[in-house]
Amino acid sequence: MKLNQLVQLGVISSLACFLSVGTVKALTPSARISNSPVTNAHSKALIAQKQQIIAASGTFVKAEQPTSGTAQIVTENGQQYLVLDSSFQTSNQGPDLHVLLDSSEKPPAKYQNLSSYVNLGKLQKFKGTQRYPIPTAINLSNFKSAVIWCRMANATFGYAPLRSGSSGSY
Repeated sequence: MKLNQLVQLGVISSLACFLSVGTVKALTPSARISNSPVTNAHSKALIAQKQQIIAASGTFVKAEQPTSGTAQIVTENGQQYLVLDSSFQTSNQGPDLHVLLDSSEKPPAKYQNLSSYVNLGKLQKFKGTQRYPIPTAINLSNFKSAVIWCRMANATFGYAPLRSGSSGSY
């Protein structure tokens, strides 16, 4: 009798498992996603994270070396970043290139006053999209340009005068 009960229990378990799998397969992927409150909340959070507010932007111009593309200061989830766009490009002749925010619209060719800028870090690559976090203690209203600077040669390769941007998001 015990063997008979075990067989019945096995059949019932298999049937229950089969029915639940069949039900899940019957739902379309979009029905499974849109009917899930967890997924909806997660999707809304992802959309909110992708929104960036453009605070300022400018186009790079040549100083010591050809530099082109656009720099933007964006705010994303309360953190500000300097973003160089996909068309950004500068010379690969600098051994120690850094990204700066400068207090003047047209930075000097060589820096004498080391307190007129904020160094956001080493340039990540000579061309293409990249972004640099801006420390929260920085008052952006004090800075008027983004600069590509060779620290070793103390040479400004290029700069982008920054203008206040629209408050749109992308």
